[in-house]
Amino acid sequence: MGELVERVDEQDRVLEVVERAEAVRRRWMHRIATTICRDPTGRILVLRRAEGHVRFPGHYDVMVGGAVGVGESYEDAAARELVEELGTGVPVRFLFKFLCRDGIGPVWFGVHEALITEPLTPDPSEIAWHAWLTELDLREVVERGPFVPGGREALRRCLGPRR
Repeated sequence: MGELVERVDEQDRVLEVVERAEAVRRRWMHRIATTICRDPTGRILVLRRAEGHVRFPGHYDVMVGGAVGVGESYEDAAARELVEELGTGVPVRFLFKFLCRDGIGPVWFGVHEALITEPLTPDPSEIAWHAWLTELDLREVVERGPFVPGGREALRRCLGPRR
């Protein structure tokens, strides 16, 4: 049996437990917990997904995350994913939730923020490259090249309109 997730409805209420692969294949709504990481100067972590990654190989993103497990909160899943993907166990702060219909959607993204003050040890099966960018630099990068659709939308919602 594969990874289990909770299939949810338009209001993010649990309908049933299903395999994640089936949820993606049938385009059933489920939950993804993500985190946008900042350093002490306010820069945002941008990463390029590994070429062997199942979803969006080689694409850039600003979110670290993955599926919310059965009975798991968005916050617990976001913290777990930071350890798994970046090797860092820091607190996460919930920012917002949105329904994304692009990419592997529809999925509910629970978006969090974390302050990273220690060196990262990215999992090479997940992350091929990473760097810290200012908001201004990131706004330029996000519209160029292959970028994960959910990450683009989360960043737009996080940063708001250009000033």
